[in-house]
Amino acid sequence: MNSSFLKNLISSFVKSLYSEKGYSENTCRAYLHDLKEFASFIFSSWFSENMSKTEADSFRADQVDGLMIRGYLGFLHKKNKKATIARKLSALRSFFRYLVKHGVILENPVELILTPKQEQTIPTYLPVDDMFRLLDSIKADNLAGLRNRAIFETLYSCGLRVSELSGMNLFDVDSIKSVIRVLGKGDRERIVPIGRKALEAIKAYRQRLREESGIADDTNAPLFLNKNQGRLTVRSIARILDKTAKECGLLAPVSPHALRHTFATHMLDAGADLRVVQELLGHKSLSTTQKYTHVSIDRLMEAYDKAHPRR
Repeated sequence: MNSSFLKNLISSFVKSLYSEKGYSENTCRAYLHDLKEFASFIFSSWFSENMSKTEADSFRADQVDGLMIRGYLGFLHKKNKKATIARKLSALRSFFRYLVKHGVILENPVELILTPKQEQTIPTYLPVDDMFRLLDSIKADNLAGLRNRAIFETLYSCGLRVSELSGMNLFDVDSIKSVIRVLGKGDRERIVPIGRKALEAIKAYRQRLREESGIADDTNAPLFLNKNQGRLTVRSIARILDKTAKECGLLAPVSPHALRHTFATHMLDAGADLRVVQELLGHKSLSTTQKYTHVSIDRLMEAYDKAHPRR
């Protein structure tokens, strides 16, 4: 088996993820990267250490076995966290499952390999005071400031993924019904309520945009624009947020995803139903939402002081 043959199999698999399963381009790109890394390990490390050139040239896809997979896991353990290894192993398992389905191999060599047990991590989020401090620190006295406030008000108000916000168009905002249309992972559409402050911030930004640039409110146009009047990218939003957080004195790094964690945590702390939050976040599985059910230290201490008979 030569490297181009394996890469062609990988390419076919990734294309099927996009066309048949509706995975996003970013997800497909991650699968492609992980599987190419496996192919590189096979041809650069495994073959050179364990096989002659003749054996390597005649090697078939159905000869990949558990020993080879464990060798790859050993390679990954040198420089990756458990969560990363688990993701790469999942990509590999799906790839070989695809090869079995299409008759390229008879058995999946990854099926019996155990996924590394991951440490349970509590999502990073901002306390309410810090969240308000961040939003109130944005000077909305120019177009960029108005845009940035609208962006962060919307992220916090709706709990969006940053890619969902970046992809929003003007027609996705219904200010009459106070909802937005969100196109999430796998092109799954959902309707999410949006708060008054976020709507007011969007309205103020779009009004200043019309006044300064003469851009009409084309409903098919991106909601948030960069200085060249193109769609604001995910990377730009993350960079703006990081800069804003540092300027207002927040010590820990703040990412757009931290605002999503913050939205979920504050909703649950205020008594929102877990399944409602699941729907708002666009999670397919309730277990994904359950990681947000950690309680703040303040609430924990308050409950302890009220309930424990010998504090």
